[in-house]
Amino acid sequence: MSSIQATTLEESLQQGAQILGITLDQQQQQQLLAYLNLLAKWNKVYNLTSIREPAQMMTHHLLDSLAVVPAFADAENVLDVGAGGGLPGMILAIWAGKAKPSMRVSMIDTVHKKTAFLTQVKAELGLSNVSVHTARVEQLQVAQKFDVITSRAFAELADFINWSAHLLTDDGQFIALKGVKPDDEISRLPAGWQVTEVRPVAVPGLDAERHLIFIKRSKP
Repeated sequence: MSSIQATTLEESLQQGAQILGITLDQQQQQQLLAYLNLLAKWNKVYNLTSIREPAQMMTHHLLDSLAVVPAFADAENVLDVGAGGGLPGMILAIWAGKAKPSMRVSMIDTVHKKTAFLTQVKAELGLSNVSVHTARVEQLQVAQKFDVITSRAFAELADFINWSAHLLTDDGQFIALKGVKPDDEISRLPAGWQVTEVRPVAVPGLDAERHLIFIKRSKP
C-alpha cells in the first residue's frame, strides 16, 4: 500500500468516524487501518471479499461496520455468526478495546481460511477481547451464552434465529445487518420471536440502503 493511499484511507476513516459521531483515538485508528491492510493482503490469496480496492473496502466494509457500533453500546458478550473477514465483529472488537473494555466478541465461521485470517488479525493487533471458532453455529456450545448475536449478510432471518437461538441468553437480542428492509424475511420469523426495532443506518460515502433488525423472544 503506497503512503499516498495510506494517507487517503486515514483521512476517510477520520471523516467517516466524525460523521458517525464515533470517537476513535490514535491506537484505534491504527488498528482499524492495520486490519484493512491485512484484509487487502490476505484477500489476494484467500478471496475473503469480492471487493479488491482498499478505498472501497474502507466504505463498503470498515465504515459500513463502524456505522452499526452504537447499536452494541449495551452489549457485553457478542457473537458474530458467519463472520467471514470479521465484519462487523473485528471492527466492534477494535472499538470496544478502548470504548468498552468489558465487552467480549466471539466470531464463528465454517470456512477455515476465514477463521485463520481472523486468528491472525487477533494476534497481530493484540486483541485480547476476541475469540474465534471454526464450526457450524448450530453445533456450537459455550459455557456462557451471548446477550447479543449479530450477522452481516449471513442468512435469512428465520435460519439465523433457528440455527443460533440456543446460544442467546433469555433476555438477549439478535441484531441483523441487512441492506434493503427485508419485509418478506420479517414476515417469516419463527414463532416466539418478534422484531422490536428496524433502524435505518447511513454509511458515509455509501449510496445504498442499510438496516439493522433487532429481534427478541416474544413476551408471553
